[in-house]
Amino acid sequence: MKIVLAGGTGQVGAVLGRAFHAANEIVVLSRSPGGNNLFRTVPWDGKTLGPWAKELEEADVVINLAGRSVNCRYQPRNRREILNSRVDSVSAIGRAIQQTKNPPRVWLQASTATIYAHRFDAPNDEFTGVIGGDEVDAPSTWRFSIDVAKAWEAAVSEVGSLPKTRTVVMRSSMIMSPDRGGIFATLLKLVRLGLGGTASHGRQFISWIHEKDFVHAIRCLIENGAFAGPVNVCSPEPLPNAEFMRDLRRAWGCRLECRRRAGCWKSVLILCGPKPN
Repeated sequence: MKIVLAGGTGQVGAVLGRAFHAANEIVVLSRSPGGNNLFRTVPWDGKTLGPWAKELEEADVVINLAGRSVNCRYQPRNRREILNSRVDSVSAIGRAIQQTKNPPRVWLQASTATIYAHRFDAPNDEFTGVIGGDEVDAPSTWRFSIDVAKAWEAAVSEVGSLPKTRTVVMRSSMIMSPDRGGIFATLLKLVRLGLGGTASHGRQFISWIHEKDFVHAIRCLIENGAFAGPVNVCSPEPLPNAEFMRDLRRAWGCRLECRRRAGCWKSVLILCGPKPN
């Protein structure tokens, strides 16, 4: 297959590039071309049509992963970039597909499971899941993230009909891989620094997926024509924050001591030196 990875130089692009390059033609659309000898990189700005659009001609699959990293302070400028980079890239890909004589048969568009409401009563699936944003006492950062997710998916809908291209919106959970810059690397760094404890009450669920399972899911979405529209891409059993971080500490080789102080339990993290072989 010819697979076009838009925004393919990030962590998720690295995961898919490694998995697919051996048996397929991979073309990466990037604002920073060069530096990767595994596949061809073509420049684009992520918002306007240009010579890059020719790469979609007779491509089998286009996967749009473009979007500014959310691993930053949510200042006004960063918020604008997080939102605009996602919406603009969707519009650009959509216009390019519309103008292509032989368009890709599948468009996999990145989205996020963050679009769902925070809840404990039931899982959020594609059919009955509750879209978030209206939770009582939800902090503004939650609403911003959900607003971004809604705008991201609305941009796909605004593209309109693509009769020759099946469109899948991937509501992905956190993709766990050892690549630098990914969520796993961030959480592991906290553990290594002795800061990887429970956040708040620790009951909030962490939805995640291993990189190999993510790749298998992508293969399934490409090959199975029954999939279209929003699809959740995550492991079947999310973990509460407290349990997830406890397992990560144990895997790294830490132990947790609990001491009774002032009538309440407090956790003291004891690092046990380098990770065991």
